[in-house]
Amino acid sequence: MRIAVASGKGGTGKTTIATSLALSLADWGNVWYWDCDVEAPNGHLFLKPDLNQQLQAVIQIPKIDKDRCSLCGKCVEVCQFHALAKVGKTILVFPQLCHGCGSCIWNCPEDAIIEIPNQIGVLETGVTREGIRFSRGLLTISEPMPTPIIRQLKRLEHPPKDAIVIIDAPPGASCSVVETLRGANFALLVTEPTPFGLHDLKQMLGIVKDMDIPAGIVINRDGIGDDCMEEFLNYNNLPVLLRIPYLRRLATGIAAGNTLIEIMPEYRQDLQHLYAEILDRVNGGLSC
Repeated sequence: MRIAVASGKGGTGKTTIATSLALSLADWGNVWYWDCDVEAPNGHLFLKPDLNQQLQAVIQIPKIDKDRCSLCGKCVEVCQFHALAKVGKTILVFPQLCHGCGSCIWNCPEDAIIEIPNQIGVLETGVTREGIRFSRGLLTISEPMPTPIIRQLKRLEHPPKDAIVIIDAPPGASCSVVETLRGANFALLVTEPTPFGLHDLKQMLGIVKDMDIPAGIVINRDGIGDDCMEEFLNYNNLPVLLRIPYLRRLATGIAAGNTLIEIMPEYRQDLQHLYAEILDRVNGGLSC
């Protein structure tokens, strides 16, 4: 079972839910946690894994053999990302624009282009004291593309079929979120009852509908905002699987690095019930 915990915007409490869900299920079986928020991963602050393995995350970028290059410009023409440019008698390569698609190599009539690895970040793995298998990606500062490192993180290890994989998605509704959701059995969408929260939740609902992924809603900071969220959810018959109240002690506890179930232990059972409901919805073929 792969559950992606996502949100249309940052700051909704996505990691709060993802980490506490993983902890609440640690005694149930083989739990894995993938932190795909590679631009600002913070799941480790709450789960505190022993990160004892590290690998480079790379993409393959072109290198021009000037002795063989005829300056025909074919590679420049086929690069839809503008990572190559012909300037005078030189073909320039812009690594930060390259997506590693290989089109330039396939289309070079002189075989004057080879691929070389370009590091864009690191992949780290370890185990928490509760036995949760923890993996995260960390995008190098100044690198513009998180999607390749997310893809590599998801391929780094292969959980067994009976594993429970909790995937902490990046905020927003960008390509990196779509890549994170790919292959998930269920999307747990964390939102807040405000106009901004509703706006971004609608974006995420559109994405999971297009990807045919069943979804449920978690409302964090329940009690703030207005009635627009409730009206929308009721009108569209969208399932609210959990509500987290707006409490000062939750905010201060999480800011201190504590998980939801450490601050309010009663939520351990609530999160276990949430997982059971997700299983029912996935196995029963229900969707949002």
